Amino acid sequence: MITFTEAQLMAWVSPVLWPFVRILAVFSSAPIFSARSVPMRSRVALAFLIAVCAQATLGTQPVVGLNDAGALEVLLQQVIVGLAIGLAVRIVFAAVELAGELVGLQMGLNFAGFFDPTTGAQTSTVGRFFGNTTMLLFVVMGGHLMLLQAVVASFTTFPIGGGALDAINTMRLHELGTVVFRYGLWIALPLIGMLIFINVVLGFVSRIAPQMNAFAIGFPITLSAGLIGIAFTLPMLDTPITALLRVATALFTG
Repeated sequence: MITFTEAQLMAWVSPVLWPFVRILAVFSSAPIFSARSVPMRSRVALAFLIAVCAQATLGTQPVVGLNDAGALEVLLQQVIVGLAIGLAVRIVFAAVELAGELVGLQMGLNFAGFFDPTTGAQTSTVGRFFGNTTMLLFVVMGGHLMLLQAVVASFTTFPIGGGALDAINTMRLHELGTVVFRYGLWIALPLIGMLIFINVVLGFVSRIAPQMNAFAIGFPITLSAGLIGIAFTLPMLDTPITALLRVATALFTG
């Protein structure tokens, strides 16, 4: 009769269990993977498959049993690092959506908002359009592969068995807040500059010809100019998204 000891069983299970927990935490917070349209069973199965396939590159890992004294701390570390990776990738979408909110404000379309069930907040039409475009570019440009690469590399940067608080201090996720505004303004700056110029011209026109109603002609002009500007600048959106993905994944790839 074949028998197994607890130490042998944990030596087989531990190398897959802890990476599985971290990858599942990533799928619970990362864009696209955490969508309600993705079934929970699919996330669990995909996380387990990636954890098994990543064993060839992870190397030798410490064996931490479920009843060990540090098992709870290791579990917290995997959850915190996994959620942080998903949050860092979500920063990419937040920056582009911020750019859409700023452009929509200048175009006068911010009143055309609707409830977004994925975020539970009120979003504008332009911001949601930029978000959907970013989602498509994220898949087309291989952003999901960069995400998986960052997850696998995080086991080298934040090895299993380290402290959860030490991982938080090393990642410094609070600095990503500046990335949202910096890249959001970078994306929206050409359109904002063009729309401000149009508003200044309309201001001069209203002073030169007071009988002309600037509000009646201003909204169609700014709306049309904004749509034309979006059509011209949208093909160049891949450059800031690529830069954002590199900034987000650099925290975990070392």
